[in-house]
Amino acid sequence: MTEVWSHLFMPGAPIWEKVIRAIIVYAFLIVGLRLSGKRELAQLNPFDLVVLLTLSNTVQNAIIGEDNSLIGGLIGASALLLVNYLVVRFMFFHPKVERIIEGHPVGLVESGKVQEDRLRTELISVTELRAAAHRQGFEHLKDVETAVLEPGGTICFTRKEPTVEAARYHDVIARLDKLSEEIKSLRDAGAR
Repeated sequence: MTEVWSHLFMPGAPIWEKVIRAIIVYAFLIVGLRLSGKRELAQLNPFDLVVLLTLSNTVQNAIIGEDNSLIGGLIGASALLLVNYLVVRFMFFHPKVERIIEGHPVGLVESGKVQEDRLRTELISVTELRAAAHRQGFEHLKDVETAVLEPGGTICFTRKEPTVEAARYHDVIARLDKLSEEIKSLRDAGAR
């Protein structure tokens, strides 16, 4: 029974080693995800999602080594959380460094026109852009005025304002619908 408790609570490697491993893996992942582009963060297709999910399992042993103890895992997780807290805090007070590390927003659609060269640079297909637009409530890409790929990987869309003719058409249709309802209610009242 004491062997079970020792496997649970006695780390197999020194604490400082676990902390250093977590810091190195954290730095590697930040640089790797930055170099692979915003697309990896956006999780635009199943392949990218699989990469992100398996990435965590791949680096697990690099963080905790051959230690399977509960304490070893908690030390590795605590080190990652602490490093992340310190990095986020540092970035908050140093926005220039944050812009260098995270990059800048990229316009994928401007004035209603898809910027295919930028899509190619970010490795995003028109199909993936269309799917992202659908998820945000756009029926067609022609309804999109702008689409911006943010440094965090999200794509923000803005809707085209309707033309004067389209607004007038919708107004006329709304008035016709209202008149139809009024005529129907008058007919129903006359039939009684």
